[in-house]
Formats: sequence, structure tokens, C-alpha cells
Amino acid sequence: MSKDDDAGTTGSNRDTHYAKLRRTHRDAKRDQQGLPPVQPRDKRDLPARKGTLYGEKMTPDTVYLYGLHTVRAALDNPARRITSFRATRNALMRLEIAEDAVLPFPLEMVSPQDIDRLLGDDAVHQGALLETAPLKPRPLADLGDTRLLVILDQVTDPHNVGAIMRSAVAFGAGALVTTQRHSPQESGVLAKAASGALEMIDHIEVRNLAAAIEEIRAQGFVTIGLDSEGPSPIETGLSGGKIALVLGAEGKGLRQKTRETVDTLVRLDMPGAIKSLNVSNATAIALYAAQQFLARDGAA
Repeated sequence: MSKDDDAGTTGSNRDTHYAKLRRTHRDAKRDQQGLPPVQPRDKRDLPARKGTLYGEKMTPDTVYLYGLHTVRAALDNPARRITSFRATRNALMRLEIAEDAVLPFPLEMVSPQDIDRLLGDDAVHQGALLETAPLKPRPLADLGDTRLLVILDQVTDPHNVGAIMRSAVAFGAGALVTTQRHSPQESGVLAKAASGALEMIDHIEVRNLAAAIEEIRAQGFVTIGLDSEGPSPIETGLSGGKIALVLGAEGKGLRQKTRETVDTLVRLDMPGAIKSLNVSNATAIALYAAQQFLARDGAA
């Protein structure tokens, strides 16, 4: 029996304690209904295998980036310090890099399965993997001439934060500010969701969000929190020549201290049957409204 043949069986190297419990509960329920246990049919039905990188103790000065858009953006970013590059021939061709290219870091030609073993089955790596050092963002006291910021109050899902980064870059925001705790660190998952935007925007982590909002206000920004109970719709609640949008986690929204610290609270009015949005979607709408407001303000 090959390594993959036993992947879905009890005790296999792909099995986990919680996966066993879920399958036991599912099969017991099917047995009560007179149905046979579910049998895995192919690889897509098997529990996802973790890569060997996840079995190692990750050092805080190492980040693994994967996916063509993510890798291309990292390669083009002069601030990104790259340690090594693993790629398939097909990925190199799509990245327009010659196999014999002279690079300032080692390039190793690998198969897709080699990267699968490192990252696991869940990572959509497209044949490209970089080992890098994390980026060094500028300090909060030096936000430059940007007129638009995004501040996140304990948004924990790296997929959401990555999508927010992408929207922030698309609408010209100069930085993304998050809390050091209860927020995702720079990672391959976050970078993949950002689809290259991680390299294009400063990601600033702060210890105390309320103090950071005060410091941002001191730099001339109007801090505007999005809240479902905000007294004004965002269309009429925007003001100032520099705007910092503040959004909270899904479900709990902005924390009370954050609500008390921002200059004003606004809401997104939605005429349809659904009255709430994923935080990344809400951020994209708020960024569009803020960018349009700032464009009109600049033209006035």
C-alpha cells in the first residue's frame, strides 16, 4: 500500500483527532438513517495533509510566500529580502524568468509535488515558493502624504485582511494599521489573499489601537468608524481632507473603546434583504466612498 492509499483511514498520517470525531459523528448519524458510511472516492475527499514546513518551529524572521501574483510582486519589491526561491519550470515560464537566470538568491527547480510536501494540500502555490524575511513597515509617526488609511480593530481572519489589503491598494490607501494582538501576522495565507498587495502597502502593527487613533488624528486625519448603528450614512458622514477608515471584526464590530475614540461613526445603508456584509466587502465599499469624497474635495 502506498503512502497515499491509507490517507483517509483511521491512524493514517493525514488523520487528525478532530477529523476522526467528525467522521464518527457523521457515520453514526448516517447509520441511524439507514445509510452506509461515506467512503473517500478520490484525493479531494481526503483530509488535507499539512506540509513539512508546518511541522517545524517557524522563526519570526522567516515568511514563506507562494502563488504567482504573490511571488511576482515580492520579486519586484526592492524592500523584500529573499532567502531562496523554489519553482517549477512552468511557473518560471509564467513569471518570465529564465531557468539559468542569475539571481541574488538561490533558485531551485522543483516539481509541484515537492512544494505540496512543504506547504500541504491546501496551499494553491502554482509552482512558486519564496523563503523571505518579513517586511519592515514605516513607523506610525511617518505616514507621508497619503490622504487615506485603513485601520482594523482586531480583524483576525488572514483571508479577510489580505482581501482588505488588495482593496486598500486599489483605492490608493497609504497604509493598513492593525493591532499586534488578535490580528494576523505576515504570512503566506495573508499574502496569497492579498494577491501581491502585501508588497504595495505599509502594514503597521500597533500595541494600543486607541492611542494609535489619537496619533493618526494628530497628523490631520479624520477618523471614521463603520458601525451598523452609526448615526449617519457614509455618504453624508465623511469629512476632512484626510480620512482614516476604522472597521471592526465580523460579529462584534468595533470595540467600545474604539467607538469612543474615533471622530465619528457612520453606517452602510443597504436596501436589500441582507443588512450586513463581510468585513472585506464593507471595507471596499467604504474605500470607494472615501476615495470619491477626497477626489471631490481635492477638485473643489
